[in-house]
Amino acid sequence: MRGPFRALESANYRIWAAGALVSNVGTWMQRTAQDWLVLTELTHRNATAVGIVMGLQFGPQILLLPFTGFAADHLDRRKLVFCTQATMGLLALGLGLLVVTGLVQLWHVYVFAFLFGSAAAFDSPARQTFISELVDEKHLPNALGLNSTSFNAARMIGPAIAGGLIAGIGTGWVFLINGLSFLAVLCSLNLLRRGQLKPSHRAIRSRGSFADGFRYVWGRPDLKVILLMLFLVGTFGFNFPIFISTMSVTVFHKGAGAYGLLSSMMAAGSVTGALMAAARAKPGIPVLLAGAAIFGAGCTLAAVMPDYALFGLALFVVGIAAQTLTTSINSLVQISTEPAMRGRVIAILLAIALGGTPIGAPIVGWIADAFGPRWALGAGAASGLLAAMVAVVYLASGRQPGDDEAAAVRDQADANFSGGG
Repeated sequence: MRGPFRALESANYRIWAAGALVSNVGTWMQRTAQDWLVLTELTHRNATAVGIVMGLQFGPQILLLPFTGFAADHLDRRKLVFCTQATMGLLALGLGLLVVTGLVQLWHVYVFAFLFGSAAAFDSPARQTFISELVDEKHLPNALGLNSTSFNAARMIGPAIAGGLIAGIGTGWVFLINGLSFLAVLCSLNLLRRGQLKPSHRAIRSRGSFADGFRYVWGRPDLKVILLMLFLVGTFGFNFPIFISTMSVTVFHKGAGAYGLLSSMMAAGSVTGALMAAARAKPGIPVLLAGAAIFGAGCTLAAVMPDYALFGLALFVVGIAAQTLTTSINSLVQISTEPAMRGRVIAILLAIALGGTPIGAPIVGWIADAFGPRWALGAGAASGLLAAMVAVVYLASGRQPGDDEAAAVRDQADANFSGGG
């Protein structure tokens, strides 16, 4: 099999992808319902409250960083992902029951967001690096691209379904359906052909193993540039629940169905960007530069669009750029990082990508409340353009990313030979 679907040659990857797609649809349904619940049912269009929920949900990526990367590198990833997915499913059912029974309050959403984020903090690095156990190394970039395609295909379908369900039967049922959707990924994990898994080299347990991840990144100028770009865009640019919900409700005065459709429009762009990334053999810094620049331009266009339809078209462009950036970063980091270090490096990457949200989301939410949603989108545009400038400076220095990777491998080999942790 050639082209953008070559990773599907692996039977284990096909089983995993099927279960993940169903669960991803449910996850995006819940995200849409959660934003709508906070913005319109528990507050009076308070974007700051939405930002606080996002901060609580993604904050554990930083708080639990010493443990999440360690767990992904030292524990059985299949069993770890099974436990985290089951936990998130139970949390979704619990919040759904509170909403359906009419007992839910804003502080309940805050608590569940933090608990869900804590489970996701352990789940994300383990799940991302588990992909390398399902396919051959040569197909890893393609598998990661297809993973993003699945996630964003669900992002296209889930919000639209959620919008219709919210209008038809209420917000709480969306949470309950999401809780049940986790059964799909749990079944897929049980159905995997364990004899065909390709367990990666486990890291050696040592007192300094957590710090090793930071030392490894610090010794790689290319990784530092990539993670700085991700921090800028992840902190101030990837606040799409705030951008889309406030523009939909406050500027265009639309209901739940139209809000869900906007999320699906952006997700359609994300699917396009993910497929483009899956077809690419190996990403590089120039690809990240293009993605960041187009993201900044797309957010600028979205901020000035005069009506709902044109805003949706601008979101399609933003989705392509955002997914090109994130999928390329994930692939580039994984294929250029030693297998024994992947869990810790991916945990650092996710902490930067999602852990910046507790900083950026409340700020962006405040900007939307104080100055209007268009200015909040302007902050997102600025983050993309700044990230592009970081890439330009790195490329102008004449340094080759491959040289950084080779030097890091030699340094790690020297440390292992000498008995270093």
